[in-house]
Amino acid sequence: MASMVNRVVVITGASRGIGQAIAEAMADEGARVVLSARSEERASAVAATINSRHGDQRAIGVGAHAGKESDCTALVEKAVAAFGQVDALVNNAATNPYFGPLLDTDEPAWDKTFEVNLKGYFWMLRATARHLRARNAPGSLINVASVAGISSAPMQGVYGMTKAAVISMTKTFAVELASSRIRVNAIAPGLVETRLAAAIVSNDVLHSHVTSRTPLARHAQPNEIAGAAVYLASDASSYVTGHTLVVDGGMTIGA
Repeated sequence: MASMVNRVVVITGASRGIGQAIAEAMADEGARVVLSARSEERASAVAATINSRHGDQRAIGVGAHAGKESDCTALVEKAVAAFGQVDALVNNAATNPYFGPLLDTDEPAWDKTFEVNLKGYFWMLRATARHLRARNAPGSLINVASVAGISSAPMQGVYGMTKAAVISMTKTFAVELASSRIRVNAIAPGLVETRLAAAIVSNDVLHSHVTSRTPLARHAQPNEIAGAAVYLASDASSYVTGHTLVVDGGMTIGA
């Protein structure tokens, strides 16, 4: 039921980390994948690796700024031009330019975080949903949120705000798009070893603070988030919408 054969999936922020792992997992399940990143060269390099592994042309890389509406619209158009349709979206591109007390956040960091993490998600959701509606086709839209949007987010306050808003946006779109057979869900990862989380993973004190409160007592690797995305994109989750799937090693259960 988790097969993605004959499905086309667009993944933003797919040149490394969680986005790359999701693109690889989708391709492994038979999907054709469109990998988006600010650097088309890096996205295309990952796509080339996927194609080499599978011996066909099931992946392409596209350069796009996830915070610009025109780039988001163009990304969907390029995906359709390449593969004829889009069936699923994984909004994964994110930024967290400031790590420190919320009171000291400056306006440029605030604006950049909201531009990419929230406005960019909205532009991609809207462009993909409009494409699906025009085809009268079902689809799955997935937002990568964070446990920072569920619990307090010390030292990552603005990032946490954007992820809380992503979860809210997920629920509203799920209701509004349900009659069009478009499901909308979110994934809330805990601590994952990515460049975005380097300030925590590479700091022994901060890392210990998180993992000591995590029942599985460790952080995750990007591929451990990918399975959740495949599940939500596939027919295995056909009766799931408006849900936030927490993948955090138990961190948010308060153990």
